Amino acid sequence: MDVPMELSRILITEYGDQQVIFLKETGGERSFPILIGTGEALAIDRRLKGIETPRPMTHDLLANVIESLGGQVDHIVINDLREHTFIATLYIRRGEDMIAVDSRPSDAIALGSALQTPIYVAEHVLASVLNDGGTPEERIELLRKRLKMLRATIAELERRLGDDEFTSNAPDSVLEQYRHQLREMQTEYEAIDQVLKKLG
Repeated sequence: MDVPMELSRILITEYGDQQVIFLKETGGERSFPILIGTGEALAIDRRLKGIETPRPMTHDLLANVIESLGGQVDHIVINDLREHTFIATLYIRRGEDMIAVDSRPSDAIALGSALQTPIYVAEHVLASVLNDGGTPEERIELLRKRLKMLRATIAELERRLGDDEFTSNAPDSVLEQYRHQLREMQTEYEAIDQVLKKLG
């Protein structure tokens, strides 16, 4: 059974090679993060906001090709998890035919984000993500690594926002984005820190 999900949050920071998107169960409480590349995260964010570019970017080009060939993106299913890598299928409707295309979740979501394409996650994938994140020791080590990365990033954001020259010259939109990232990361840091303290 496939569970309807929605893209609930995108966390983009310039201080790492990987960004995070969060999928949340539609009408439910279950949610989980997916690590994706910076290019895909920026593409999702741009297409969601409807920001135009002078020439078509990769996901815009693919959307245009699909439309030019008489197809339309119908839905996305994240249907497997192999060695900590999510596997997705992009479904394209063309007339009476439904065409299934193997895809990375990030590319499928980037392609479908501007079209409000429905996203589904297979129940077994959702259960695996929420209940089987490795051994307790592996989970703790992952949390510690994430905490270390967050600590460094928070320090850098605080340094920039405390730099009078930077804040005087940066556009308000950039400053607000930095402040938003700082709040998001501080919240995540505090949550992980509390979990680690409970685990000893």
